[in-house]
Amino acid sequence: MLSITPPRPYGFFSRWSRLALAFFLFALGASLYLLLALLLLPWRGLRLRLAGIYATSIAPLLLFALGIDVRIEGRDRLRSSVPAIFVLNHSSALDTVISMLLWPPRACGVGKKEIVWIPFFGQAYLLSGMLRIDRADRAGAIEALRGMTETVRRHRISPWIAPEGTRSDDGRLQPFKKGFVHIALATDLPVVPIVLHNAHLCLPNRTYALAPGVIEVEVLESIDTSRWGADTVDDHVQEVRELFRERLETG
Repeated sequence: MLSITPPRPYGFFSRWSRLALAFFLFALGASLYLLLALLLLPWRGLRLRLAGIYATSIAPLLLFALGIDVRIEGRDRLRSSVPAIFVLNHSSALDTVISMLLWPPRACGVGKKEIVWIPFFGQAYLLSGMLRIDRADRAGAIEALRGMTETVRRHRISPWIAPEGTRSDDGRLQPFKKGFVHIALATDLPVVPIVLHNAHLCLPNRTYALAPGVIEVEVLESIDTSRWGADTVDDHVQEVRELFRERLETG
């Protein structure tokens, strides 16, 4: 696995040139995508398929512009496991680009409601038919999860979730929220852990200190949830979190 020695950030001009180029490429592609998504507005399933095509097409260009290399172990499990609930750790804005690179068929993001205000990305997210929850409204979030499970069943989509809720500032694993377990209980979908190593070293949270580097991704074997129960929700949350902790510590 990779060393945890932080790479040296790009210089001021190189950093901002790369960030600007990545934003330009995404905005250009998103502009065309938004037009196509509007034409497909009545068909959520088709919009989700289109989102997957766009995400996996644009992500390599964005990573190249940013000077980031991604190595993936177990990539075949992304397709062989669907439909499933994909969960990943969250420590950098690069996690979004890596998620786009990995995006399995008919996946559907589950994000905070404020995501729609991010230029181009938020509008593309909304028109794609992705799912949003209000983290500040616990009762509303629970109700949203109920509606979410019906959407997951009806469209046979695969939720893509960062159960920490917010990015870690130092790469250390934070407590997991329970939403992904509740979705698993309602749908019987398996859970597929995706472990991202060292993304926070290439672009730390709350900074623009972009650095060149290699991010390793492990797609672990799917976890059967058919025997999970409502009375052991906390146990299942900790079971999945422990897998992440072990992989991050050994990595």
